[in-house]
Formats: sequence, structure tokens, C-alpha cells
Amino acid sequence: MDLFEFGSQQTHKTKVPLAARMRPRHINEMVGQAHLLGKGRLLRRAIEADQISSIILHGPPGTGKTTLAHVIAGTTKAYFEQLNAITAGIPDIRRIVEDAKKRLTLHDQRTLLFIDEIHRFNRAQQDALLPHVEEGTIQLIGATTENPSFEVNQALLSRSRIFLLHPLRDKDVRAILDRALTDLERGMGEYKVHVEDEAFTHLIRVAGGDCRDALNALELAILTTPPDSDGIRYITLQIAEESIQQKRIRYDKDKDQHYDTISAFIKSMRGSDPDAALYYLAKMLQAGEDPRFIARRIFVHAAEDVGMADPRALLIASSAAHAVDYIGLPEARIPLAEAVLYIATAPKSNSVIKGIDQATKAVQSEQFAHVPSHLRDTHASQDIVSSDRGIGYLYPHEYPRHYVKQQYLPDEHLQKQFYEPSSQGYEGKLMRFLEWMKEDL
Repeated sequence: MDLFEFGSQQTHKTKVPLAARMRPRHINEMVGQAHLLGKGRLLRRAIEADQISSIILHGPPGTGKTTLAHVIAGTTKAYFEQLNAITAGIPDIRRIVEDAKKRLTLHDQRTLLFIDEIHRFNRAQQDALLPHVEEGTIQLIGATTENPSFEVNQALLSRSRIFLLHPLRDKDVRAILDRALTDLERGMGEYKVHVEDEAFTHLIRVAGGDCRDALNALELAILTTPPDSDGIRYITLQIAEESIQQKRIRYDKDKDQHYDTISAFIKSMRGSDPDAALYYLAKMLQAGEDPRFIARRIFVHAAEDVGMADPRALLIASSAAHAVDYIGLPEARIPLAEAVLYIATAPKSNSVIKGIDQATKAVQSEQFAHVPSHLRDTHASQDIVSSDRGIGYLYPHEYPRHYVKQQYLPDEHLQKQFYEPSSQGYEGKLMRFLEWMKEDL
């Protein structure tokens, strides 16, 4: 190594983030994603045999999608091209395809095209890829943080295999950080560093499975901490907290994170887990979710899953929704939390849903059901032929218990019971009340 090479390496180390420098160069350096890269797994076998077909890598940031593409690039005999969908367009695709055709014809060499953030390509750009992927002119490797089922052309998906990458486990992130601390060539091994256990744990926990966040935070902590008299840089919990700040909320307002979180929120309330329900409420509020959307979901849950087991839940949900419009955030977080806690701890019943749905089916299936004559409006003027309108109606308040047995359902639906109260909460009282009312007087 001459002076210029050494200088170039040193410049590279100071200019390129640690996460980029520590990117694995071979499949054996990959950490995590054992379900894809473990011994004998399909994707690993395909990489080692240099038989990669068109694939889509889907997963959260920092889980190794781009790294895996570069590992493939370093393993394959195919020519490797890379595009970023944010800056590339159809002319770039045409250029790569033309070069790929020449390469295939003249040298019998395949072309792998890696497109990062492929969900950023619009429909026309994705369509431009389709015939060349189908013909085998290029093998596509797409990387996306979004659900490819929604963001990638279905025709393109049908010609690709989707591999899902999971957030890295804590032990995987720790292994990556340990490697970075000791690596003299690409990592921070040239520094004498002591990282407190609490600081290490904090970096790992807050990174949330994103090794890029953890590595860059570790680098910042080391470079900004002066060494002591022995040349050792002590990374304390306080330094770690300052370096990584707070956890970034992984949340997209119209895609998987949005739907998964609101689903978990509803299911936690339905499952009577107030702690989980509060957690998901806080996550949505921190991520900037529309509080009116949250209030609507609370409203719906109060009706669907609490129902008549505690009718007050609907009133409390209504009050929380009103508070969102009347006082706004951040104060509205409190009535929203109160509503969530009330509903999560309330008795549950979905008898209302069953009742209205069964009644609706009865209405939809009937030909024409007449209202019993004694229940008809005595003041109606359209039915001048019938003279028995309202005749025989029994006024309940004139009878003991303010109840009298008489026919209310049309003849076509006699003996049907649409509402069957559960034994939960207030609805249990209703069940006993209805049974008592129907006892022989």
C-alpha cells in the first residue's frame, strides 16, 4: 500500500458512515434473516449456485435489503447494475436493457438489475421493465419497504419471488455492533472504546431492529466522546441517549403500519387489555395519526364490541370524539385515553350486531311483510279501504308491569328472535328483565 492508497482509505473511513463501511461483502458475513439465509434455505442456495431469478426483497429499513443485493453482486458472475427508483427513469431502464441485450448476445452474460425503493417507480416505469424481465433479458432484484402487493405491478410480481426480511433481533444487532467495535479495517477498531452495558442495551433497543440506526449512533457516540488520559473513550448511557435520540416511529399513514396498528388497537380493546390499547393509542398519536380517525374507531368499537353490555361506552366514545374537535391535541389525548380505558375494561357483547344483521337478513329475504293491523297508524289517509287500522291495540301503560303480550312482528316472522342478550354486564340485567316481563302475569 502506498501513501496515496492509505490516504484514500482514511478519507473513505471519515467520509462514509460506519453502517456503509460495515456492509457485509459475503453471504457468510450476513447476520440475521436465518429464515432466508440459513444453511439449506432457498435464497442462500440460489445465491451460492449463482441462480438468482427475479426477486423482490421486502422489509423495514435497516434489515439488509440493499446489503443482500450487494452480496449477490459480489457472488454472481452476472453483470450487476444498480438504480435508485427515486432518481432513475425510463431512459435509464432503456439504456440498461440495451446494454444487457448486447452482453447476452456477445458474451452470453446475464444482467442483474437492482432497483432500490422500487415502489417509487410509477406504473409506466414498472411496465417498462415487464417485457424484459419476462424475456429474461434482465433478472430483477427489487427492494422496498412497502407492501409489494400494493406498490408493485401485479404482472411484475407474478414473474418475481417475494422474500420478506424481518427486523433484526436484539442479539443480531449486538453482534453487528461488536463486530464494528473490533474491525480495524472498516470499523472502529483503531479506537479504544468501552461501552457500558446500559448504553449498549439502549442503542440496541431504540434501534428497533434497524442495524443502520444502531451503527451510525455508535459511530457518533465514539467520534464525539473525547478519550480520557489513558486514551479510552467511555460510552455511557447518557452519551448513547444523546447519540440515538429517541426511537423513530415506524408508521405509514396509508399502508401496512397504519392498518396493522389500528387492527392491534381494536383487538387490544376487544381483548380487554388496557395496557396494550394505551400503547397503540400512544403510537398512533406520536406518529401523527389523525385523532379524528382514532376517535371514529373508538366510537365503532364501543358499538360493535361493548354494545348493550355497557351502553355508557357509546356515550363516552362520543364525548371523546367531541373533545378531539372541541379542544384538539395535545389535550384531547386525555379524553381519548379515558375512552380507550373505559372500553377496554368494559364487559363485551356483540349481540347488537347479531340482532341487526339477522333482522336485516329477514327484511331482505321477505317478499312483503304486512304490519299487523292493530299497530298501523290510525291517522293514515292512504288506506281508505281498510277500517281496522289500529283496532285492537293494547296500550302497555294500562297494564301491570307496563307490559302486555300482543303481536308486534309481521305474520311472516312470528316466533323469530333477532336480539338475544348475553349475560355480560348491563345486558345480563336486560336478559333477566325480558324474561321477567314475559312471565305469566
